Amino acid sequence: MDNTVVVSTPPHVKSKRTTRGIMIDVAIALIPSAIAGCVFFGWQALMIILMSVFACVATEFVYYFIANKGFSNKCADAKAVCGRWLKQFDFTSVVTGLILALILPTTAKWYEVFYEVIIGAVFAIAVTKMLFGGTGKNLVNPAAAARVFMFISFSISTYTAANIPALNFSSGIFTDSTNLWWLLSSNGGNPETKVTVLDLFLGTGVAGCIGETCKVTIILGYIYLAVRKVIKWWQPLLFIAVFGFAAVFMSGFAYIATGGYIFNMELFLPHILSGGVLFGAVFMFTDYTTSPKGIYGQIFYYVISAILVAVLRYLTKLEVTSFVILFINLFVPLIDKYMIRKPFGYKKIKKVRKEGN
Repeated sequence: MDNTVVVSTPPHVKSKRTTRGIMIDVAIALIPSAIAGCVFFGWQALMIILMSVFACVATEFVYYFIANKGFSNKCADAKAVCGRWLKQFDFTSVVTGLILALILPTTAKWYEVFYEVIIGAVFAIAVTKMLFGGTGKNLVNPAAAARVFMFISFSISTYTAANIPALNFSSGIFTDSTNLWWLLSSNGGNPETKVTVLDLFLGTGVAGCIGETCKVTIILGYIYLAVRKVIKWWQPLLFIAVFGFAAVFMSGFAYIATGGYIFNMELFLPHILSGGVLFGAVFMFTDYTTSPKGIYGQIFYYVISAILVAVLRYLTKLEVTSFVILFINLFVPLIDKYMIRKPFGYKKIKKVRKEGN
């Protein structure tokens, strides 16, 4: 009789949810933003999305094939290696490819960024994810790391939605508080190019990245993920609220000298509806692997991240969401270490009152 006891790391919790199922849910939540991007920016956006997803999946497969000695003995085990890859395929590379594409701008000539998208996808999967051990072991968000890598390596700017009378600026036009107020009011006396809060919400006539312009579709994705309990509903809301108030506070410095007041709440909605803040809050900051595990660590993580985005936006006049994600991800292990979470299944013991004699 075999009395061997197999010991595994607790807690021992059984669940029907799998990484593959969660990633499929995230991919579904991203589809509305992808469709809106294709509607606004045309078939060029579709080509970038397809290229990014294909490159990410292909990179994961090639890395897995090489690491599992698929080329050994004249590829004698190639079929078995391919079978094992299909069995463990969890759609994380699909989600990474989608997110990376949706935080990139499009151009009139999609082939001009062909090699940039391929290189960014390879960097996201091979360097940021697989090199650290694969799914669940990456130190930073792969899509954010690839976006920063592409920003540093290539000249990536922002372009206006196709066939819509709109602003045609190549820099982050909605990141500077003064410019934001100027654009929302009269845009230099030209009412034809005035941008309203509704424009920012719908993404009509707004320069931006493929999946970040239409906030309606991002909100739809948020609702889906919250209902499916893929993300905690309060996490993006906490980030957005803190960011909005911090951004308004930073904007206030520009109006004090002119007799204005520091908290101009008319800028609250424009701030949170511009750039990649909403997209990052829903789809990137909430990444399981690169965010804290405990509740207090998560609160600290979202509050600090929101303040950093607001402050750096004001100081640099650039869209810094991906930079902040990359930066704060490096501190998540320290947050988990020093902000200790409650042990699984722990219940506080109630003190029993001593009865008087």
